[in-house]
Amino acid sequence: MATTHHLSQTAFDRLKAEYDDLTTRGRIEIARKIETARELGDLSENGDYHAAKEEQGHMEGRIAHLASMIENAEIVETPAGAEEVHPGSVVALAYEGDDTPERYLIGSIEEQGGELDVISLGSPLGEALLGRKVGDEVQYETPTGATLTVTIHEIDN
Repeated sequence: MATTHHLSQTAFDRLKAEYDDLTTRGRIEIARKIETARELGDLSENGDYHAAKEEQGHMEGRIAHLASMIENAEIVETPAGAEEVHPGSVVALAYEGDDTPERYLIGSIEEQGGELDVISLGSPLGEALLGRKVGDEVQYETPTGATLTVTIHEIDN
């Protein structure tokens, strides 16, 4: 069963554009590199050829990943004025013992790239935050087994 990827419209559009670029221009460009390297002769000792084939493998892997994400994407729109944490919310959190809150985007790791770090919806902290409100103290268990507590100071939807 495929995993649903919660994405903003902006992130979805960016991923779709990358997919379209790789499946057109990217494949043509790598085919040219492979053909140029083949013309250099013996393929068993041809570093350019092997490098181009490796690059092709990485690109095809990224294309497959993007295709899966696009196919299984769910566009999330955070309700305006909502008081609880939703996918797409920006939250200010302070860890226990730390008075300075840090701001995070709750969403897909594919949203990464802005000025905010992303807390994945599937992470223990992401799952614990969904549906919570300002002032809530949220406990969650880390993958190492430690239990941490964060306090929600602000939610921007």
